Amino acid sequence: MLPGVAYFLLFHYGALVGNVIAFKEYVPFDGLWGSPWVGPGNFQRMFEDAAFWDSVLNTLWISVLQLVFYFPVPLGLALLLHTLTWSSVRRFVQSVAYLPHFISWVIVVALFQQVLGDTGLLNSGLSGAGLHTVDIIGNPDAFEPLVVAQVIWKDAGWGTIIFLAALAQVDEQQYEAAAIDGAGPWRRFWHVTLPAIRPVIVLLLIMRLGDILSVGFEQMLLQRDAVGPETAEVIDTFVYYQGIVGGDYGFAAAAGLFKGVVGALLVYAANKVAHRLGEQGVYK
Repeated sequence: MLPGVAYFLLFHYGALVGNVIAFKEYVPFDGLWGSPWVGPGNFQRMFEDAAFWDSVLNTLWISVLQLVFYFPVPLGLALLLHTLTWSSVRRFVQSVAYLPHFISWVIVVALFQQVLGDTGLLNSGLSGAGLHTVDIIGNPDAFEPLVVAQVIWKDAGWGTIIFLAALAQVDEQQYEAAAIDGAGPWRRFWHVTLPAIRPVIVLLLIMRLGDILSVGFEQMLLQRDAVGPETAEVIDTFVYYQGIVGGDYGFAAAAGLFKGVVGALLVYAANKVAHRLGEQGVYK
């Protein structure tokens, strides 16, 4: 465990010291401690910046869409895989469903552009049939459903791993007893399967809430220019363009620190709610 512990201590907890630049007008040549102190000035600028609040709203809206439409998909797929009796078929379907997770976002976005772009496969077929073409990739109104569909295609299979592990722990005798008592498939799911995997569902939901202000930096950055910052600007891309591109490191660090604090508070609040509902949550 020592290499893993050292990694987190050095690159995660040790790096927290760098958050001090959120309270400074950071100049790389002056260093971390030599840069002038501005106190809460960066946060005041951030809260008064309309572009920052637009990125927050875009982030929250996309996160809500992913929570509603993506979160149930791995569970449903895991339930379907769990019902397969042929192990060879199950392994094949699992391998096919896992594969997109290992493809980088650059390739995923390029694939979607080749299919749904202005000159993609879809429009080539429509044009050949004499129909009107549609540019889904460059349409701001279609951006939110598009990014949710991309996440589902890429990560739904990978998300089934934890649910499949939880389903494997359910005692088969409970299903047999429920069937003998006359319970159909829906009753067995509601009274046997769901209570058994509910702690895992609550745990993953709490972790997703804590990550609600992160919706995929690479995915958004690669498609930001196609639909414009008004639609695709999220907190991560806002931090990137303000800090790395614009050189306003203190201001960008303030936005990143705001995101981290909100995420921590959401995890704490969601965990308290889970305790009140009788679940263990992330920690006791």
